[in-house]
Amino acid sequence: MALVTPRPPFRADHVGSLLRPPELKAAHDRAKRGEIDRAAARAVEDKCIRDVVAFQEAVGLQSITDGEFRRDWWHIDFLRGFDGVQTVTGATFGVHFQGADEQPPLMRVTGRIRRTRPSMLDHFKFLKSVTGRTPKFCMPSPAMLHARGDREALRQAYPDLSEFWADLTRAYRDEIRDLYQAGCRYLQIDDTTIAMMGDPKVQEQFRKLGDEPKKDTEMYAEAVNAAIRDVPDDMTVAIHTCRGNFMSTWLASGSYDFVAETAFTRLEVDAFFLEYDTDRAGGFEPLRFVPRGKKVVLGLISSKVPELEKKDDLKRRIEAAARFVPLENLCLSPQCGFSSTHHGNKITVDDQRRKLALALEVAQEVWGTS
Repeated sequence: MALVTPRPPFRADHVGSLLRPPELKAAHDRAKRGEIDRAAARAVEDKCIRDVVAFQEAVGLQSITDGEFRRDWWHIDFLRGFDGVQTVTGATFGVHFQGADEQPPLMRVTGRIRRTRPSMLDHFKFLKSVTGRTPKFCMPSPAMLHARGDREALRQAYPDLSEFWADLTRAYRDEIRDLYQAGCRYLQIDDTTIAMMGDPKVQEQFRKLGDEPKKDTEMYAEAVNAAIRDVPDDMTVAIHTCRGNFMSTWLASGSYDFVAETAFTRLEVDAFFLEYDTDRAGGFEPLRFVPRGKKVVLGLISSKVPELEKKDDLKRRIEAAARFVPLENLCLSPQCGFSSTHHGNKITVDDQRRKLALALEVAQEVWGTS
């Protein structure tokens, strides 16, 4: 009989981005300076993606990504694939990454949002062609264009906010439809707003923009639901949320309590990847709002620091979370990617390997499978 691959998320999973190798960074830098053309840069990307796929398979992962090796920023590159979206040079979100000199830029809506061509469909097609395991595609939540966008430009382009969401989520549905037709059965929506809304400083920043954080959480959940509303039953959709991940720094602190009931009960996803690697995330009590049958991937392993977590500590925390979500519905992963941007976190490739291997070992010991 043929082996049946379990439906994702897997007991040991990962968020997606991986440390960029030096040759990839060099190729991207040379391309930006005009020293090599796009075809030459893409050849290096292809080679490095093949290598990182082999790395993930050798570690033992079932969920395979391209490491986001073709991107500079986890969210901006995808959204800029739509007409009407640009980057704002020198502008940043009101709350800053702690201890980082550089800050990610904002995005600007310059006109009606349209998907006149695929954004990253070719990224997935290549990934699928180089792995026999489950290829996972990660895309930013549509909420990011509102939460991390220039509000004044948005108001000028869309006096009626409902039209903005209609155009944006239509573009998402078109991209997801083509991903599905290309064979994608594991989709991850990346979103920082859910976790960040628990920070009073972030709440205050949204109020300064004229928003009400609770209402924004509802609006963002509905935007995600609109984006994935046509997803067929055999595609798993997970949402990942964290409090910022940029060169081993963080953007926000606070538990999920502020948003838990809205986010966990209203988001029509199959699984939640949740940041829980430090005390900044609070306790597991908000997990009581997770609907029965949905999976929770506990991000207990830090992608920010080289120190390896202790197995017994991870097992105790999994046991604590199982008071609120049945053990059979829990999984384990790092809290975020290892390189949400081209900069990478302040760890080594060997640290990355040991962290992923640890997730697999603990999953095998807790659930009997990884």
